[in-house]
Amino acid sequence: MLNSLDLEGRPQDTRVVVAMSGGVDSSATAALLKSEGYDVVGITLQLYDHGAATHRKGACCAGQDIHDARNVAERIGIPHYVLDYENRFRAAVIDNFADSYALGETPVPCIECNRSIKFGDLLATARELGAAALATGHYVASRRMREGSRALLCAADADRDQSYFLFATTREQLDFLRFPLGDMTKLQTRELARRFGLDVADKQDSQDICFVPTGRYTDIISRLRPNAIEPGDIVDLDGRVIGAHQGIVHFTVGQRRGIGIASSAALYVVRLDAAGRRVVVGPREALRMDRIVLRDVNWIGEGTLDHAVRGGLEVFVRVRSARPPQPAWLRASDGGYEVELVAGEEGVSPGQACVFYDAPSGRARVLGGGFIQRATAKAATVKGVTRPLVEAIRG
Repeated sequence: MLNSLDLEGRPQDTRVVVAMSGGVDSSATAALLKSEGYDVVGITLQLYDHGAATHRKGACCAGQDIHDARNVAERIGIPHYVLDYENRFRAAVIDNFADSYALGETPVPCIECNRSIKFGDLLATARELGAAALATGHYVASRRMREGSRALLCAADADRDQSYFLFATTREQLDFLRFPLGDMTKLQTRELARRFGLDVADKQDSQDICFVPTGRYTDIISRLRPNAIEPGDIVDLDGRVIGAHQGIVHFTVGQRRGIGIASSAALYVVRLDAAGRRVVVGPREALRMDRIVLRDVNWIGEGTLDHAVRGGLEVFVRVRSARPPQPAWLRASDGGYEVELVAGEEGVSPGQACVFYDAPSGRARVLGGGFIQRATAKAATVKGVTRPLVEAIRG
């Protein structure tokens, strides 16, 4: 039922660092590995000023969570350390988050946190402590392939799968990372925590944007990037002004509610023009895109990316964390890479991730992914919409 750590040597002679956020998943991971005899060291990262979030339900890596992680470590009898990563987290995650919104994008800060902080800085610290692996409570799995490298796979619990947020993990990082919960369901994890007598067994899950104390991300953006809150126009696909807004950060591609425009037909946010401070709206049909240009592509499939995409590679891609993978072609294009969606997708937003899989469901392998730079539509895929409208969508 459980993932083996697949490490050489006896557990009692093998040190494993566990990233402990204070939640049930990482706590159960630490308790499980301790029970198997590993030399477990727990590390909790203080990622931001937690004063305002200390007692807020759904916070992560804040005051209460640090307290919970410390209590779990004491309960299972492992050393526990709290490292101050506030400055690193601010530079790598929070500042990038604010910059992305100011550019009219919809960022996913968890991806950058995993890539830069947990699997970058913390992984390096684990090596310095003499650990053979860094274990986390993520719902994802890894398997050693015949050639010796490790593959990243979707979790057994499809409802909890976090592979979308880990696409940027490198091959070198995968060799050092372990995910003991990859073959478990959330219910099994909570039962495991109860079996070990952990007080966090029934603790609620943290929210995605952990560093937003009030749940209003615009508060942070307005403080760090006030120019992103400047008012502007709401325009239709022909460029006609039909309303006004108080900042593009209040909108995301695909949004319908809260636009503030009275219309007999439903209007959706189709595009955000950050330079012109314009929110472009249109009918739902205008949301369907079939070509995605990517940046910062990471490849963890077999061989090299350029060799894999020679002539086009059939893949399944996920453009939002809550959406199922869709069939697509991955190709090299103009010095970069692009994805052609076979059936098209609605609400493809710059700043989100486009993650590649080798299968549409089950224990699919993560092949890599990239961040969405822009999306376009062919006239044929936008039914009932004229070519000028399509050109307006393309921007």
